[in-house]
Amino acid sequence: MKIKTAYVPIYIFSLLAIGVIVGKYLNFPNQNSFLAKNNHKSKINKLIDFIDNDYVDKVNTDSIVNLTVDNILSKLDPHSVYIPPAEQEQEALTMKGNFVGIGINFFILHDSVVVVKPIKNGPAANAGIQIGDRILFANTEKLFGKKITNEVIFSKLKGKENSEVALTVYRKNQRKTLKIQVKRALIPLKSIDVAFLLKESTGYIAINRFSETTYSEFKTALTKLQKQKINSLIIDLRDNGGGYMEQAIAIADEFLNEKQLIVFTKDRKNKIVKTFATKKGSFETGKLTLLLNENSASASEILAGAIQDNDRGTIIGRRSFGKGLVQREMNFEDGSAVRLTVARYFTPTGRSIQKPYKNGKEAYFKDFEKRFQNGELYSKDSIKVNDSLKFKTPKGKLVYGGGGIVPDVFVPLEIKSNQEDVEFVLDSGIISHFIFEQLDESKIIFSGLNEDQIVEKVSQNNSFCKEFISYLKKNEIEMKLNKNNTIINKYLTAEVIKQLFEEEKYYHFVLKDDQMIKAAFTNH
Repeated sequence: MKIKTAYVPIYIFSLLAIGVIVGKYLNFPNQNSFLAKNNHKSKINKLIDFIDNDYVDKVNTDSIVNLTVDNILSKLDPHSVYIPPAEQEQEALTMKGNFVGIGINFFILHDSVVVVKPIKNGPAANAGIQIGDRILFANTEKLFGKKITNEVIFSKLKGKENSEVALTVYRKNQRKTLKIQVKRALIPLKSIDVAFLLKESTGYIAINRFSETTYSEFKTALTKLQKQKINSLIIDLRDNGGGYMEQAIAIADEFLNEKQLIVFTKDRKNKIVKTFATKKGSFETGKLTLLLNENSASASEILAGAIQDNDRGTIIGRRSFGKGLVQREMNFEDGSAVRLTVARYFTPTGRSIQKPYKNGKEAYFKDFEKRFQNGELYSKDSIKVNDSLKFKTPKGKLVYGGGGIVPDVFVPLEIKSNQEDVEFVLDSGIISHFIFEQLDESKIIFSGLNEDQIVEKVSQNNSFCKEFISYLKKNEIEMKLNKNNTIINKYLTAEVIKQLFEEEKYYHFVLKDDQMIKAAFTNH
């Protein structure tokens, strides 16, 4: 892959008028953290004061403090980190499960804020904001120009519940400017993407993270599916980097019998805390399948480990990320925070699935590349397990510790060649950007067509794929995608569906030929 100039991907902020970036591979207790107040001046404090008062040149001591904290934490494990105020605010909002805003998906296109989709029945949609609208002003504050940033946009569009903001928008298809008054409201940040019947009697639930509201969302979704008489359930945890472990534990409790062990933690003092299932489980006997991949981490692995170690269901996919550490947050008065590892967690059989991190943080988070090179993303036989970390489930199945959850049924990576190039394309947001521009310029080509007709028009017309490759070149991104055109075309089509229809239609399309879903039905 050759990138001549830095391409800055434009991300669609799902369900937001305030952008949030979920920290990957989270796993921490859902509890009130404490403020760091210590009147005792440590060596570091004295040094900072000394520099602040007497150093020959004026320096920003705040930046020195941040560097100091970062350097200290870098000597620990990869998940003990310092989080600056802006990032901490965004992550806190993500994990809370809701925020106050106007309810739009948007990105910045040619120095303008463009509405990709207003949230159905949200404040913006109810006020008349439409797909493709350019938001020029929020009250009197300009929201366009080369210096516009996501942070500026977030600060102008968020606010107090029931407060109003006067938006000036340019509607391209009508070539006119409109004034639209929008009343801000509480906008849910869904951690359950979709929940629907995949086939008769088989339900499907996709969980993207474990936030404060995940169990509540999950319970609602499961209840809805049970009313449709399901006897089998598939839970999709692919690319779920984790979150609050209590939420994963609560979901596991729905599937396990009373007094079955879900997880236990051990701190530096060897204090062990065990968590058992209660008698409240509502799906303790139906068939259960969990889907994992190399980006499923932390709380996702707690849920998968509990199901696998209790012989409750089938794990399908590829070896998970391998994070078996528990963090606690310490918040500072400036809005920043430190997330510190305070314990390890173990699955019911007693295994730690934490992968090694002795080679440093960079190697730790680039483990995917190593897995690709050694072939384990394409062959289960290439997964290296540690025989000294062998455990048995109650029914005698062998499971291994030392680095992620190894699936019961292995499904190889779909990409066959030029893996790095294709992964970049699928993960960068370029496809979303390209499709929006295509629809923005020529939406009329899909006018009057239903979903099936649109799918046929896009997927059976190679011109879309060719135009996309030309689009990459136009942005000075050179990639070799020719051997994966089928995959690229699939996700181009999927993105058209996502931007024109509801999320559920998008999932129905991408899951239709999904190899893990096929494996799930084969093993039913």
